[in-house]
Amino acid sequence: IGAWRGLDGARNEAVARALARVGLQDLANRPVGALSGGQFQRVLFARLLLQDAAIILLDEPFRAVDSNTVADLIQLILSWHAEGRIVLAALHDIGQVRAYFPSTLLLAREVVAWGETCHVLTPINLAKSRQLVEAFDEHAAICERDESEREREPA
Repeated sequence: IGAWRGLDGARNEAVARALARVGLQDLANRPVGALSGGQFQRVLFARLLLQDAAIILLDEPFRAVDSNTVADLIQLILSWHAEGRIVLAALHDIGQVRAYFPSTLLLAREVVAWGETCHVLTPINLAKSRQLVEAFDEHAAICERDESEREREPA
């Protein structure tokens, strides 16, 4: 809302509804710095609710949160799916991807596969992704930098 504007009554109500939807209605007046990791993650989801976006981008949304928080946030993601929203999530937990995301893009230094999750997360594709990650060599010729670039960089 900006540095100099406050919340009007309608916006206060929207914030209260978003906090209630993520189970934080009792912590509405607590400073963000006093929240646990899971509570802070819930606040981030409440902010997404307020933005009301058609496309939602999540980067490891379940990292360092307890299983109850994961379950609650998964329910919110499923409701977004049901509303027709697009949810793009970077995840490393293959079980969560299989269980809750209908489409998958499998990346490992390159695109390994894309499509319906059941057709993407196959043993062959997962083995290929592991091979690509394990074969990565940061000292390979393609990763070398021009020495003249290094000389131009500040010390």
